[in-house]
Amino acid sequence: MPPVNIVAGQAARRDLPAWQLAPLPADLCLPAAQAFCRQVAAAHYENFTVASRLVPPALRQDFANVYTYARWSDDLADEAVGDATESLAAWREGLDRCVAGQPDHPVYVALADTIARRRLSIEPFADLLDAFSQDQWQHQYADRNQLLDYCRRSANPVGRIVLALADCRDDARVALSDAICTGLQLVNFWQDVRRDRLAGRVYLPAADMQRHGVSETMLDADRAGPELISLLADEVAWARSFFDRGQPLGRTAPVVLRPAIRLFLAGGRGVADAIERAGFDTLSRRPTLSRPAKFGLAARAATGMVCGKLARLLGRE
Repeated sequence: MPPVNIVAGQAARRDLPAWQLAPLPADLCLPAAQAFCRQVAAAHYENFTVASRLVPPALRQDFANVYTYARWSDDLADEAVGDATESLAAWREGLDRCVAGQPDHPVYVALADTIARRRLSIEPFADLLDAFSQDQWQHQYADRNQLLDYCRRSANPVGRIVLALADCRDDARVALSDAICTGLQLVNFWQDVRRDRLAGRVYLPAADMQRHGVSETMLDADRAGPELISLLADEVAWARSFFDRGQPLGRTAPVVLRPAIRLFLAGGRGVADAIERAGFDTLSRRPTLSRPAKFGLAARAATGMVCGKLARLLGRE
């Protein structure tokens, strides 16, 4: 990402960075580190809190640890005024020490415990940092294949980690998870065209922009013109195709994860629908799900969880 002024950076974000959400523990003991991760996760993202309540209590701390690592890493990349390469490189060295059992930061103290107990690989955690580092120098993507390679490292690792928390590592279900995570990343891009533009990034593939007659300067307008609307309609349909591809995971994932997976899948589809209802104009405003809609999705996911438990008790599952 090229250097941006602080006003543009603030306009492109809606959340405080992770390190401003809770005081860092005074020491590196595990209970304090875990409490810190719970505080950050609960304060940073409403949807995470809702989803974490749909998994068994035994997994909730691990969810918070993983989430806080991902958010802290993302914030290192996005909150820097200028190039964050050095900060991310230092954080990457901290990941190596974490995996080696020598964590030196509260986030890594909590994450080291999760990695050891759940037998997690370093690869998805490192992939996330690789993607965030890429954002420091790559400002646009030539075509869809190039963007998908970015999603492979920026989004898909999260789903792989979540599956591994429930000891699910087979290729078929990992592929379904990758599809859902890619769809979620893409629909977030189309939701945030203005925010990303203010941050110096354009995730719309250049080949798609050219095909629809969209120039970069059109992204600076107050509202989307017909060319950009046509392009975003095409891109939203593309994102939805990944949701369709990953849909079976809501039925085949480990039972403990199904409600949360269904919630995020429904949420991604809901954002796609919101963009469509806005006429595919994400320059004049950012289409989002209303709070009642979010709680409705969570309620349906929770109902599905209760019904699943009842079915198992009755011997139907």
